[in-house]
Amino acid sequence: MAVTRIREYRTLRGMTVRELADRAGVSTGLISQVERGVTDPSLETMRRIAEALDTPLFNLFQDGDQQTVAVIRRDDRYRISSPHHAITYTRASPGGARLEVLEGSLEPGAVSSDAPRSHPSEECVVVLTGRLTVQVGDQTHVLKAGDSCHFDSNIPHRFLNESRSTVRFMLSITPPSY
Repeated sequence: MAVTRIREYRTLRGMTVRELADRAGVSTGLISQVERGVTDPSLETMRRIAEALDTPLFNLFQDGDQQTVAVIRRDDRYRISSPHHAITYTRASPGGARLEVLEGSLEPGAVSSDAPRSHPSEECVVVLTGRLTVQVGDQTHVLKAGDSCHFDSNIPHRFLNESRSTVRFMLSITPPSY
C-alpha cells in the first residue's frame, strides 16, 4: 500500500472526510480507507481526489524531506495505475519539485484516460519502447521509440496505445499538476 498525504492536505484545507468525498465523487469510506493505508485507489480516483484538494496528483505521495540532490531508486518509486493496470506511472522525480518526471507504461489497446484531460502545465513525452499515439486537441501524433512530443497541457490531451505491445515512455511535466 502506498502511504498518501491526503489527510494532511485535507486538514490543511479545513475539509472533512465527507466534504472531500463529495467533491471527489467517492464514498467517505473510500477516503477513510485510503487515508489509513488500507486500500490503494485507482488512478482515476486519485486524480479526482487531487482535483478536489486542488493539488497536483503526485503531491499526494511526496516525501516530506526536501533535498538538494534527490536519488530515487527504481524499487522506491511511487507507483499508481488504473484499475486493471492498463496504464501505470512511477515517479522518477522527488515530490515537491518544480518538475515532475514520470515513467509510464501503457498496455495494448489502452488509453491514459477515457476522455482527453487538461491541466495548467506543459508536458514533454519521450517514447522509450513501442508506439504511442498522442492526442492533443484535434491533433493526433504517432510516436515511435526515440520520438518526443511537447505540448501545452491546458489543451485537452491523452495517450493511446493502438499497437499489440506495451509502450513505455517518460513524461516531464512542469509545473506538476493533475
